[in-house]
Amino acid sequence: MEECKIRARDAGLVFDNETLEYIVTNRDMLELSPKGMIPTLYDYWVNDVETIKKKEIYKLYPSNPYETVINTRPAISFYNDNNPDWLNIMIFYHVLGHIDFFQNNIFFRETWNYDFAGKALADKRLINSLRSEYGRWVDYIIEFSRNINNLNGYNKILSHYRNEKKDETSEIIKYYFNVFLQDIKHKNTNYISNQINIFNEYISNNKEIGETLFLANINKQFPEFDAKFKKYQQSAEKQKHFNDIIEFISDKSTFLNKEENLWMKQVIDIVRETAIYFEPQIRTKTINEGWASFWHERMFMSDDRIKGHESEFAKINAGVTSISRIGLNPYAIGMRLLKFIENQADKGKFEYDFQKINNIEQRANFNNNSNSGIDSIFEVRRNFNDFTFVNTFVNQDFVDEYNLFTVGKRLNEKQGIFEYYIKSRKAEDYKKMLIENQYHPPLINVNIDKTNDKNLYLVHQFENKQLIKDFIPDTLIGIEFLWGNQVQLETIEIVKQQLANHDTKFINRKVIYTCKNKKITKTQIDNPKTA
Repeated sequence: MEECKIRARDAGLVFDNETLEYIVTNRDMLELSPKGMIPTLYDYWVNDVETIKKKEIYKLYPSNPYETVINTRPAISFYNDNNPDWLNIMIFYHVLGHIDFFQNNIFFRETWNYDFAGKALADKRLINSLRSEYGRWVDYIIEFSRNINNLNGYNKILSHYRNEKKDETSEIIKYYFNVFLQDIKHKNTNYISNQINIFNEYISNNKEIGETLFLANINKQFPEFDAKFKKYQQSAEKQKHFNDIIEFISDKSTFLNKEENLWMKQVIDIVRETAIYFEPQIRTKTINEGWASFWHERMFMSDDRIKGHESEFAKINAGVTSISRIGLNPYAIGMRLLKFIENQADKGKFEYDFQKINNIEQRANFNNNSNSGIDSIFEVRRNFNDFTFVNTFVNQDFVDEYNLFTVGKRLNEKQGIFEYYIKSRKAEDYKKMLIENQYHPPLINVNIDKTNDKNLYLVHQFENKQLIKDFIPDTLIGIEFLWGNQVQLETIEIVKQQLANHDTKFINRKVIYTCKNKKITKTQIDNPKTA
């Protein structure tokens, strides 16, 4: 494995020196998987249920997961004790691909500065101590929090890191250029550019007081500027937790902030931080697995330790990375898309000269020998998640090269069976199918104007997918407990209607769910609109 590290670094992968590897049994794998393979994660009864379920499934359909790796410091990987040594070499290349991705992809930025396994252990000990004092109420708080732990403000945290600047530009200056001139005064680009030059001149002449002098000049020109900025600050503070429902409840709930209930906030924060830790892994499944598969194939095939195991490797590798004609294999799509990007970049097909060519034959034969493929895929590894990866690079050339298509399902009435058929070979349809199968939690905001101590008002931003109605009552009951009072949820439901001519139409109906004293009521608040 140490030799694998040397070869992987020579190929360009970047990762910490220290890694931990464990040989484990199938039973160990089954027991760890409900915890996301984090051995130190807090105990929760649902994990036990999942373990029992997996063991029963294993009795009917025994399978041997080869490995798993977790993003900790140092990175930890687990290997099935049935693996032969040559297979562990292949697997370790795959693991190193994952570790490189964890430690360099910007969507994991929040996880770079601490060891989550150590933090999870401290959290587990805290929860165990709270259980000894508060008993089953701890599990109720965990359950209520986990019901909304996908509304955790991960994007807000990520945005904070992406907007980090090396300069020390103050908030008021940022507001002047980014908001005041553009959104309030609607100044054109030339005016804003001129103002930037004036600001830079003030700073270069006197770094200590240049900003103060510049602001004094602004106040002369725009007497309302200070008042606008103060109002903006108040609004920004008001919106601080707007998209982070679980944090908003933890911070603002009068019930949770009572002295006797402060322990509940500790549990909620643990659930939220754990969810945020797993967010980038959920959002990079295709590109992450594709990256690891890309490197395990390339590195192992050039490794002399493969000798004598070529056919065994080919069989296992095909099982992992073969394209599923029905369903999706993220390993296969991610790996092939990276290969496609490398090949296209090597030939210069991402450059403008190629993009303006319409002739099919000329596009197929184009090659300016730019040889930038390996650099391009490392840039993709650093800056892309599943959505941007698929949305940017899945095009008709990719779909045609790998003979990809979307599949439909229909009933064959004569034979009384369902049959699958090729529905489309268009890139836009295939891309849509890939995107629709990605993780996409609902966007739910707090309506600040309608929220107070007696009522928490949540608004679901409808994106042509309704919430799962079966989950709404239990989730609202949990939120009501955490908030300490009534909760309302405004959302859109898609309703099927049968017309007089036997046709069917779907309408969008805006409704409000109200949860008060654990009782759920639903009220329609507008006229239905045809979907």
